[in-house]
Amino acid sequence: MTAVLRRVAWSIVILIGVTWLTFMLAFIIPSDPARTAAGPKADPQTLATIRQELGLDQPVLVQYWRYLGRVVRGDFGRSYLTRQRVLEAILERLPATAYLALTTFVLSALVGVGLGALTAIRQGSRTDVAVLLGSLVLLSLPVFWLGMVLLYCLAYRLRWFPLGGFGVAHVVLPACTLALGQAAYYTRLLHANLRTVLEQEYIRAAHAKGLPPRSVYGKHALRNAVIPLVTILGLDFAGLMSGVVLTETVFNWPGLGRLAVEAVFNQDIPLILGTVLFSAMLVVMANVVVDMLYLAIDPRIRYHRS
Repeated sequence: MTAVLRRVAWSIVILIGVTWLTFMLAFIIPSDPARTAAGPKADPQTLATIRQELGLDQPVLVQYWRYLGRVVRGDFGRSYLTRQRVLEAILERLPATAYLALTTFVLSALVGVGLGALTAIRQGSRTDVAVLLGSLVLLSLPVFWLGMVLLYCLAYRLRWFPLGGFGVAHVVLPACTLALGQAAYYTRLLHANLRTVLEQEYIRAAHAKGLPPRSVYGKHALRNAVIPLVTILGLDFAGLMSGVVLTETVFNWPGLGRLAVEAVFNQDIPLILGTVLFSAMLVVMANVVVDMLYLAIDPRIRYHRS
């Protein structure tokens, strides 16, 4: 419990650092937020009024302190372009991103863990060689290129799936695009970990005692081999929930990734800060959850940290 509380405390420090760094980088960008809000034809008097209303006439440190105070209260500000609250804009895009993230996560985890365990148990077989070679090829392919190929072949040419949008049929291609590479990585990682575990003395002792293979592989070997994979799964899920920019752009998926891209192109600083901070919060939360899962999976970690 102490380790988790320590992680939470450090997470708060990390989030403050992220807000500071992002805030500074946003104001280094050679742009005028007042002109973004007022439009390119605004007169100087209007621009001066908007700068005063937005607090842009104050020193940067004062602006940051005020922004941090609003964030603590749950106010991420308003978009310069649409005047919509940033948190509302993020929450509008969150369901689409969560739908894509969960579909991709479940698909990649099931395929990766299943194939990784299968190839480790059948090391040296044709299945093992074929799966590992196929995973190496998938890892070598750029995600955006794979997405465009799937979109062209399966949606444009064969018309099996829609070209873009949001829905049950629409999620298949972007989810497969993301899941193929992730599943290939999970397969190779679990294969290597499981082979190492299967060579340990306690696994040989379990076989010598006459334990059934399902108990040896499932309860003893797989449980220990999957521990390093938990970290990768947690961080990957946080990354998916933050929005996958290229995949969402290729498939016209209305998620957080596209929202962040639109914010950058429009030089919408509050929206940029909001999407970056929200993504950082997801990554930090994923790390805390991973620590808690470690304690549940391996009692030795619990004993060591307590």
